[in-house]
Amino acid sequence: MFSQRKVAQMTAFLLDRGRGRMNCLKLMKLLYLADRESLKRHGEPISGDRYVSMDHGPVLSQTLNLINGAVELEEEGWGHWIADRADNDVSLRRKVSRNSLDELSNAELSVLEAIYAKFGKWNKWKLRDYTHRYCPEWKDPKGSSLPIEIIDIFKALGRSPAEARKLAGRIEHDRKIDRLFAAL
Repeated sequence: MFSQRKVAQMTAFLLDRGRGRMNCLKLMKLLYLADRESLKRHGEPISGDRYVSMDHGPVLSQTLNLINGAVELEEEGWGHWIADRADNDVSLRRKVSRNSLDELSNAELSVLEAIYAKFGKWNKWKLRDYTHRYCPEWKDPKGSSLPIEIIDIFKALGRSPAEARKLAGRIEHDRKIDRLFAAL
């Protein structure tokens, strides 16, 4: 389910709204909040990434590796859209248009737009504090990292335990199928 191209386009959309450049911590919080909002609205994330609790809040694990340059880049993936990290910021490499964001559905763009409208003017520290306070699935890892399970996000969003289990199970099932096809 994780797609480097899709995460790059999510990032490009947010960077475009932020005048082409953004602090990495702020970007990571916006991406996490977008995935969380998509889980709330549609029962599935946009990025397909795995989530972890880190000292400064929840993080999209593979996306953080992309930001840090620790992953081989795919054609038309991260490096196509996003310039190398510099001074804790990332920036756009190219112009963004609706047609160029072909990995993102209108519903996903609506989520990203809503998240940017609500949080885009906030600084990285205010966003970090918000995720610490209002994302109870985040647990303080005390200098390390802890996985965040999708079922815990659904529960934090107010889903019943049974519904959270069912929705998380469907996402995990889809991830297993994706891994099987990737191994072929």
